[in-house]
Amino acid sequence: MNQKMIITIDGYSSSGKSTFAQALSKKLAYSHIDTGAMYRSITLLAIRKKIFNSDLWNVKNFIPILNHLNFQFKWNKKLNQTEIFLNQENVQSEITSIEVTDKVSLIARIPEIREKLAVIQKKFGNRKGVIMEGRDIGHRILPHSELKIFMKGPIDVRAYRRYEDFQKKGKKVSYEEIRRNIFHRDMMDISRKISPLQKPIDSVEIDNTFLNIEKQLDLVLQVIDKIRKKNKI
Repeated sequence: MNQKMIITIDGYSSSGKSTFAQALSKKLAYSHIDTGAMYRSITLLAIRKKIFNSDLWNVKNFIPILNHLNFQFKWNKKLNQTEIFLNQENVQSEITSIEVTDKVSLIARIPEIREKLAVIQKKFGNRKGVIMEGRDIGHRILPHSELKIFMKGPIDVRAYRRYEDFQKKGKKVSYEEIRRNIFHRDMMDISRKISPLQKPIDSVEIDNTFLNIEKQLDLVLQVIDKIRKKNKI
C-alpha cells in the first residue's frame, strides 16, 4: 500500500495549478513538473534570440536550437518552491515577466515546439511519484495517470490573484492588462488546433473560487486515499 502514483493537473491560466501542485508535492514527497514553465522558458529563449522582432517570425531557424534543450526542476528550500533550470540556468524569476506572459501563447501553439516538449514531458512522467501540471497533461501527455485533476475559476478571480502576485513582487502591471492577457490566453488555449485545453473525462474538477489551499488539499487527499484503496496501491 501507499506505492507512488502519477498525478496530472490541468486547467485554465492562473487557476492556481502551480500553487496547488507545489503544496501537494510537498505533502506527498512527489516531484513537481510545471510544463507551463517549460513553455515560458522557451518563450524567454525566443525573446533573447529576438524571434519576435519581426512580423515574419524566424521560426525555422529557432526550432533547431530546441534540439539542445535541457530542463531541470529543483526545489528551493529558502523560497519554498520548485524552480526551473533551462540549460543549467535558473530562469524562474525571468519567465514570470509580463513580456514572457504576453508571448507564451504564441509559442505554445507552434506544433513543432509542442511535439518536442511532449517527448520530454513523457520522459519525466515515466517514473512514479510525479505531479505534472499544464493544459494537455491528463488527456495527451500522461493519459494513464492514476489521478487527473482539472482546475478552473472565474476570470475575474483568476486575474485578481495574478494581479496580487505581481504587486507582491513589486511589478507594476494594471489589473485590466492582466485580465486582458488571461482572457486572450484562455481563448488561445481553448481554440488552438494542436492539443487544446480540455477537461479529461475521468478527472476530478476543482473550482477553487471559495476554497483555500488547505481545503483543496483535504479534498484531493481524500480522493487519493479512495484510489489507493480501490486499486490496492
